Amino acid sequence: MQKKVLWIGFVFMMTSSLQLKAQYAETDSTYKRWFVGSTMFLFGNLDPVNPPDFAQLNVGYRITGKDVVTLEPKTWKYAWPNGIHPFLNKSYGEPEEKFPGYVREFGLSVAYQRFLWEGLYAELNVMPSWQNFVDDKGEKNDNGFQIFNTYRVGYHIKFFNDVFFIQPSIAITHRAYHTELPDGFKKLDDKWSKFVFGEPGFHFGFNF
Repeated sequence: MQKKVLWIGFVFMMTSSLQLKAQYAETDSTYKRWFVGSTMFLFGNLDPVNPPDFAQLNVGYRITGKDVVTLEPKTWKYAWPNGIHPFLNKSYGEPEEKFPGYVREFGLSVAYQRFLWEGLYAELNVMPSWQNFVDDKGEKNDNGFQIFNTYRVGYHIKFFNDVFFIQPSIAITHRAYHTELPDGFKKLDDKWSKFVFGEPGFHFGFNF
């Protein structure tokens, strides 16, 4: 259910032909430096089987028309290794790959976007996150820390005289560093790469 919701929304927005010119200039009458937003992954919370209890708030500032920085506090939980592609790998969701419990993370991303042409942008997103390892009985049995990077290419699309925008994207995710996982978690996590290629993304926001 979660996979279908995210894929349908992503494909729909990627094929949208609405207002594609999105490079900002300070001479524009609609130019606004600040924005707030989030991500379509919020809809994953509707999954009745494995809801991630996901929350994210993006607060961004346009340094120039081409340079943007964003802070993104977020939290979620997951029960399968991060190295499994959640949409393209059939092992994601399989019982034999499931952790003996789940990981609850609390992260704060710092993202830098550079607009390359029109609405096309590249982004580096670095997220330190704190981890709670919870067993199948719902009891926390360990803590951890990781640095999770995202290398993203996307397109910025404006709506309603630039009051609202969306950013469909594609990314490489990278677990650049993490402390050692508890035994039952580590055995499964070690089977998978520190990189995931081709992960879709979909951000949206409001300018002010």
